[in-house]
Amino acid sequence: MRRGIQQFQKGLATSRYLTSGRGSTRAVGVSPAASIHTTTTINTTNNTSSLSGSGVGNYGLRQPGSNKYSHPTNHKCIVGAVSFSVAAAAVSSSSAVYAKEPIKPEFLPKDVVLYQYEACPFCNKIKAFLDYYDVPYKVVEVNPISKKEIKWSEYKKVPILVVDGQQMVDSSEIIDTLSNKVLHPEKSISREDDTEENQWRRWVDDHLVHVLSPNIYRSTSEALESFDYITSHGNFSFMEKVTAKYAGAAAMYFVSKKLKKRHNITDERAALYEAANTWVETLKGRDFLGGATPNLGDLAVYGVLRPIRYLTSGKDMVEHTQIGEWYTRMEKAVGESSRKKAEA
Repeated sequence: MRRGIQQFQKGLATSRYLTSGRGSTRAVGVSPAASIHTTTTINTTNNTSSLSGSGVGNYGLRQPGSNKYSHPTNHKCIVGAVSFSVAAAAVSSSSAVYAKEPIKPEFLPKDVVLYQYEACPFCNKIKAFLDYYDVPYKVVEVNPISKKEIKWSEYKKVPILVVDGQQMVDSSEIIDTLSNKVLHPEKSISREDDTEENQWRRWVDDHLVHVLSPNIYRSTSEALESFDYITSHGNFSFMEKVTAKYAGAAAMYFVSKKLKKRHNITDERAALYEAANTWVETLKGRDFLGGATPNLGDLAVYGVLRPIRYLTSGKDMVEHTQIGEWYTRMEKAVGESSRKKAEA
């Protein structure tokens, strides 16, 4: 056991929800000292803003020249007639079927491999995109201790997506590249375009993800719960599973306290609930941000929330906010994972 712990202390890179940059997951270091020492690495290539202000009410978009946040606004939204929609509104969402935007066969990648941590929110954002558009993909679970699965890559964070031999990194850039490659090859789209869809994609990367860690690792029991995935995923020996679960949970418990302070969160659950309600409010009665079908904004929110949905924090979020109905619609819209098709 001592040997296993020493190995873990040298190599722990369990990322879970500790993020440094808008679309990748970095490592948590555990020092050889008796007390756990945690470090975070800032990704200077991704100039993302941190949450400012105090309390729990700062999860919208920053207004130019101000420290205040407000809901992103789509100034091109047009309110149409509602008379025809009365009958449709009577249809229960539990029986609704949402048509997906098909990808033309000639644009479908032949070989897609995702190097990931199972519970990484940025990795799940990519999986939500691939699942929704029925792009078959294989998954390689990266060992957070040795990271031997990505020793071939100079880039040492996850997610890494390899598409027909081309390496892609940073979840938002990956999704932009895939969108241009398989959805809109005739035109170029960017996350930086000032559309409602992209405003909310940026909100996910710059704000929503920062609310997650303080909630997931709020208590020692919740931290341990979040590390249960280690016992059933990836290339872990028995010793690695034991050391990663318990030492990793302890490390992330203390990291979450630092993140809570850094992002000026006074009540982590209230912050999570407010972020969830902010998202629901911006839907303005629509099934999805994209209207009748999800867009990339919907997939981004769904993707980062998916790994916490059935943890204590996710169950509390659904119980105390109005996000549950939208989340259920997203589960049905995204449908079965295309990962299964690739691994069949």
